[in-house]
Amino acid sequence: MSKTDTRQPRRAVLSAAVGFTVVAAYAVAGVLQILVWNPLAAVPGATLGQIRTNMTLANEPLNANGVVIWAAIGMVLAAVVLVVTIVRHTSAVLPVAAAYLVLLVFAAPGHIFVAFGPGMSIADTFMISGGDHAPWGVVLYVVSAAALLALIVLIISAARAAATRDINRGRIDG
Repeated sequence: MSKTDTRQPRRAVLSAAVGFTVVAAYAVAGVLQILVWNPLAAVPGATLGQIRTNMTLANEPLNANGVVIWAAIGMVLAAVVLVVTIVRHTSAVLPVAAAYLVLLVFAAPGHIFVAFGPGMSIADTFMISGGDHAPWGVVLYVVSAAALLALIVLIISAARAAATRDINRGRIDG
């Protein structure tokens, strides 16, 4: 084996490790945004315990089940990509990166979906507007938008590289 043959799988595994870390950080930040940061920003001056108590008394509990399941699904999918990358000894970095970019792109709609119930419970309990009161939700959506842009660039560059290879091999006429 040449040095590039042994280095390439390491690059793919490193890419998978970085991708897993980013997806896991997104999931943890999403959970904190929905269950901690947003309630504290929505009801300034109150502790999280006071907020939860008032929500329970109003029969609008801050239910964490869906939020935790959303985060767990994202982390399991990210772990699957990591394990497959390690087990298959893949040397292709771009498909690994694309897989993690797809997970980050789809994390935003999932976050919106699971944040809706807790956000409405906060709004109904404290008679405030729904939506994000803490800025971190927007940060998560920007990360997902950047992942979408990066995925588009990756797809276009891969298509151009494939077309160039085909032209160089003489498979495409004229």
